[in-house]
Amino acid sequence: MRDAKDYGTRITVHASRRMPFLQLTIPLGARDPSDVEDALFEAGASSVTLQDAADDPILEPGPGETPLWPTVTVRALFDANAAREPILDAVRSVLGANLPEHHFEDIEDRAWEREWLKDFKPMQFGKRLWICPGGMLPPPNLLLEPSAQNLAPCLISLDPGLAFGTGTHPTTALCLEWLDGAQLAGERAIDYGCGSGILAIAALKLGAAQAIGIDNDPQALIASRDNAERNDVGDRLIVQDVRAPLPLPAKIVLANILAGPLHELAPQLAALTLPGGTLVLSGILAEQAAGLAQRYAAWFDMQTPTVREDWVRLVGLRRATFR
Repeated sequence: MRDAKDYGTRITVHASRRMPFLQLTIPLGARDPSDVEDALFEAGASSVTLQDAADDPILEPGPGETPLWPTVTVRALFDANAAREPILDAVRSVLGANLPEHHFEDIEDRAWEREWLKDFKPMQFGKRLWICPGGMLPPPNLLLEPSAQNLAPCLISLDPGLAFGTGTHPTTALCLEWLDGAQLAGERAIDYGCGSGILAIAALKLGAAQAIGIDNDPQALIASRDNAERNDVGDRLIVQDVRAPLPLPAKIVLANILAGPLHELAPQLAALTLPGGTLVLSGILAEQAAGLAQRYAAWFDMQTPTVREDWVRLVGLRRATFR
């Protein structure tokens, strides 16, 4: 289960070698890239990168599905001395004789499995929370001095792997900023649709006693566990498949998914939130916010929505009784 896409790349690597490469780039539009990806590996590709061609958000996938974007560009890496025509023949066997406009280029040696990191820098959310992709540290001059407001910087090292959630998308940023200002000390938090584990881990690093991450994607559960260990909170994070029995209700519940699933999950998310607790919803477009707030008003006193770049965060306080 995933939020709107936080980064526009999925990389599959079949070998880890350090040498110059030949790169083939092919825009596929809306075509399913799976058969093209297979053909490229059969032709000798050492890695294939699927990239969002139009900066589109990912929509909620079904269990076990690997979500992709409406339009996809494929980049494949081969040995520098690989013959180009056999590679194109492999692609033609899938796409037909008339290939989309494509090009080859010679690429210098890089650590391709870490290539996604070049587009990311440490990001600040609120007053003290920093997300640090790949363990990169913020510039020292930007870190808040603990004496300034008696708040030490909170640094989270993050590697999303094949799961989603790095903080770059407004939906995740809105949740992180809420967490930075929340009273979390000693509380339990539930992150429904945990992805990379970013929200659960942020809650723990900001003082929560325990967090439960729930997702329908095995890659998300793996990434959440790995990132929790990376941040020394692995003993306080429980991850579970969405099909497992639900955990006990918590004081803080976060669900950064999308409006459709959030509408369907309203009774379940209400049941997971303790009376007097707080529910934070994101992954909601501005035009969807009013209807969703009305849906949750049966259980929650809904606060004024927070909007960023056409995306909305909804926050509700759980009542002891519902209307």
